[in-house]
Amino acid sequence: MNGGTTFHFVTTGFDAGLARARELGDGDVHVAGGAATIRQALAAGVVDSLALDIAPVLLGTGERIFDGTAQPRLSIVEVAHSPYATHVRYDIG
Repeated sequence: MNGGTTFHFVTTGFDAGLARARELGDGDVHVAGGAATIRQALAAGVVDSLALDIAPVLLGTGERIFDGTAQPRLSIVEVAHSPYATHVRYDIG
């Protein structure tokens, strides 16, 4: 892509995708996705911070991020507001 961004698609599960990202990268791995992807990352114990963008928009039923997972201990690190959303970053302990 323009600017040098490259995407690698892995269809063999979260663990394989994480291993591929670590193999290709030189530092932190950022996981983005829906609730199911985040639940897998939390279950694998590889998340040390979590950024949530909260917007007052009704999108339908959706999925709950923490359903079926051990409830992580979240500590608020940063909160930023805009007219359209609130952005919250947590450390996970």
